[in-house]
Amino acid sequence: MPPLLLPLLRSNVIGELLAWLYLHPENEYSTTDLAVRTGSSQATMSREADRLADAGLTLERRHGNLRLIRANLDTIVARPLTDLLAVTFGPAAVLPPLLQPISGIDEAYIYGSWAARHANQAGPLPRDIDVLVVGSADEDELYDAARTAERILGREVNISRISSATWTGDVDNPFVISLRSKPLHSLIQKRITS
Repeated sequence: MPPLLLPLLRSNVIGELLAWLYLHPENEYSTTDLAVRTGSSQATMSREADRLADAGLTLERRHGNLRLIRANLDTIVARPLTDLLAVTFGPAAVLPPLLQPISGIDEAYIYGSWAARHANQAGPLPRDIDVLVVGSADEDELYDAARTAERILGREVNISRISSATWTGDVDNPFVISLRSKPLHSLIQKRITS
């Protein structure tokens, strides 16, 4: 079934792969790294990388045994494709690097309508992005990350923070109960904080 976030594509993996490449065009990624980032197998990532290279959407180079891939920004579809990816699969590629450097994040998830569409639950396209941060991260840093993400994604990004104790142990919290009963898209999991 094509992804509801962008039914023009065959799968969420392709959408996330393209988002990582086109929303971070200054970076090259190995197929192994992209497989981890998209939650796919190495074999799947190699096949998709072949298809994208054959279509002229990516550029590749070899460094020893590594196959390094990056977006081809010289193609006529680069700008519109980047814009389309930002508003569809962008949150999965934009938020992790913004949250990663913030200390005190144990886990982070996208929830709400974007996570539901990513899980192929029917509904309208998301108008905003809802993020749950589990841990003790500084709220000002989270606010700054949300504003940066908004500029890239072209929509509002709302970050809610709860403690690890509330997330793992509070069985009576209506917010936690509601979140756990609906799709969540993991951004950062179980990181050890310093």
